[in-house]
Amino acid sequence: MDRRENGKSGASKESGKRSRQATGMLGEAAAVRLLRREGYEIIERNWRCRSGEIDIVAKQGERLIFVEVRTRSGESRFGTAAESVDYRKQRKLRETALVYVRSAGLQGMAMRFDVVAVLLGPSAGEEDAECRHYPAAF
Repeated sequence: MDRRENGKSGASKESGKRSRQATGMLGEAAAVRLLRREGYEIIERNWRCRSGEIDIVAKQGERLIFVEVRTRSGESRFGTAAESVDYRKQRKLRETALVYVRSAGLQGMAMRFDVVAVLLGPSAGEEDAECRHYPAAF
């Protein structure tokens, strides 16, 4: 049974594991730090509309960058974080990015879609996170 089906949203405190939401937040914070170090200007985080959510909207020069952050906290039987951005997710991100561009009045601006894959270590913070940035991932 899936955890969502039985009402549980994350790992129990007794198990010592982070919840899925906490893992995601730590991964996004690590990704933002990496992107800033690489010279990106962070414009938005967790931008939402009816069609979906964009984890990070950044700018590099005159280019708008939409960043999908995928975080894992150890071995995964579902593949790597980067591999989890499948065609369906890519299509949804493109649709959501178009809504963002229209709502922000940025039509005509060059765009790119990046992925940041984050592997969290066992400690409580994002300082030990291993980040891999895939510019122009799709």
